[in-house]
Amino acid sequence: MNKEFSCSIKRIRFDENYHPADSTRLTTNFANLARGEHRQENLHKTLRMINNRFNALAHWDNPTADRYSVDVDIISVDMDIAGKGDSFPIIEMLQTTIIDHKDNTRIDGMIGNSFSSYVRDYDFSVVLPEHFDNPLTSPESPPPEDFGDLHGKLFHYLLNSEVYQANFTKKPVICLSVSSNKTYQRTTNQHPVLGVEYRQDGCSLNKGSLTDEYFSKMGLTVRYFMPANSAAPLAFYFAGDLLSDYTDLELISAIATMETFQKIYRPEIYNANSTAGEVYQPSLKYQDYSLTQIVYDRAERSQMAVKQGKFTEEQFIKPYKDILDEWAASYDVASHAAKKEAVKEKAVKKQAA
Repeated sequence: MNKEFSCSIKRIRFDENYHPADSTRLTTNFANLARGEHRQENLHKTLRMINNRFNALAHWDNPTADRYSVDVDIISVDMDIAGKGDSFPIIEMLQTTIIDHKDNTRIDGMIGNSFSSYVRDYDFSVVLPEHFDNPLTSPESPPPEDFGDLHGKLFHYLLNSEVYQANFTKKPVICLSVSSNKTYQRTTNQHPVLGVEYRQDGCSLNKGSLTDEYFSKMGLTVRYFMPANSAAPLAFYFAGDLLSDYTDLELISAIATMETFQKIYRPEIYNANSTAGEVYQPSLKYQDYSLTQIVYDRAERSQMAVKQGKFTEEQFIKPYKDILDEWAASYDVASHAAKKEAVKEKAVKKQAA
């Protein structure tokens, strides 16, 4: 099946004047921060935390720790499956831009950072519970064999799409919390920006938590690093080489942005009053932590994931099941990427001629 889906990208600035768009994914963490009587204060404090953390990490030639600030854009991707102009919001990520106030320049930061997906909500909030509610399925059994296959292929399709490549020069790096169900072991490897590397106990670089395995179907490998003066390691999901494909400032933009949000979302882990040791077991029940004084409704976040999963089932999975099944069965990630690369090289050669 030679089916081409249409992708479109929308962006909205996450700043002190940010108001969630009607079309944005309601479970997005940013919309949660930008509602209610404390919205303006929430946004101001969040942005200040990002900028302060960025300057603390980018400390060279920055004696007053105010050389840089970070612009954050919410990137929303819509996909038209049936070709009738009816788009469904597939993915949300963040793009950062670094402002160098000393040189008066704008520098590309990281694309990716946070990651929101309706289809992922469907997989984790509908497919997985139904699988384990089956009396024939034991709690120790693995998820369905095809768990995450469709989502992974849609993500690959997006990265190889003309609209993505026209807007972004690099593949995304997704920066998430470590799993509270896993134990992490500190290694001797230390990066000048990312900090000390951790490994999941008893796991290879590509195997680990269910989230790790889910992201591997998106073509993303995971590594865990704890930057200087952080309380816990962060999980970095990437394609390619995390350490050589991105500049120091790009990496810092991801750390500053996502560590700030994690301090708000998971203060028990990322705003703890003690630092992760050589052997580290994250826990959301940990009591010795500080609050950021930013109002955030974690209960809403978990409840909305279930609602959005059901919404996806009714509005996307069921109506387009035949199209999606046929497309996924015939879509080969490697050959599609190679085809796109060949077309790109041909266009470059034609332009050079």
